[in-house]
Amino acid sequence: MQHSFKMSNYFGVLIGLLRDRKGFLEEIRQGTKINHKIIALLVCSSLFFAVYGAIIGLSHSPIQGMSAAIKLPILYLLTVLICLPTLYIFNIFFGSSRSLAQHFLVVLTAASVISALLIAFAPVTLFFLITTNNYQFFKLLNVAIFIFTGIIGVHFLYQGMQLISDPDSDGQLTRTRLLQFWLVLYGFVGSQLGWTLRPIFGSPNTPFELFRQLQGNIYLDIIKAISEVLGFH
Repeated sequence: MQHSFKMSNYFGVLIGLLRDRKGFLEEIRQGTKINHKIIALLVCSSLFFAVYGAIIGLSHSPIQGMSAAIKLPILYLLTVLICLPTLYIFNIFFGSSRSLAQHFLVVLTAASVISALLIAFAPVTLFFLITTNNYQFFKLLNVAIFIFTGIIGVHFLYQGMQLISDPDSDGQLTRTRLLQFWLVLYGFVGSQLGWTLRPIFGSPNTPFELFRQLQGNIYLDIIKAISEVLGFH
């Protein structure tokens, strides 16, 4: 009973973020219940990423589904942890008065938005998982979903960092330019980390692997998948 109450409370925090993003960010700027928000969003986003990971992993096998359910939350949350120190240190160096916890929470809100969008796409992904046996098409479909949700998440993160910033403080313009650079870095780190943690999908014609040997890169793999879907070999 108490556990279900906590979960509903956590989901209430996420719903509050989705319904009133500006109000949620204003609470972060004011430092309202930062720790509670962090825990709630960590729980909800990890669960959503795990569910979506399980669905795409099932394109290979149940064990790949379990592996992907663990890897996908790690991918998104580890990307946040790797990139966060750079954002925080540069921001405080150029005049930001926000704490590390506030910075972490803003970046976490973006990951949580992405996780909620992925859950929204989950029925579509499950439909194509059941109705198609073309692995490359299924992989490209999900790459497109990841890119789309990632763009929305990054846009939300950019707006969020602007809203919690000190608009009249010295260094605001510099922090904005650094934020733009950091968002590009965030995207590259995420894509490279995803490549390092592969396979998340797993080709049905190959045996299960927990990790695959590092070779090539994600961009060449996407080009190869497009060529196969279009019939170019």
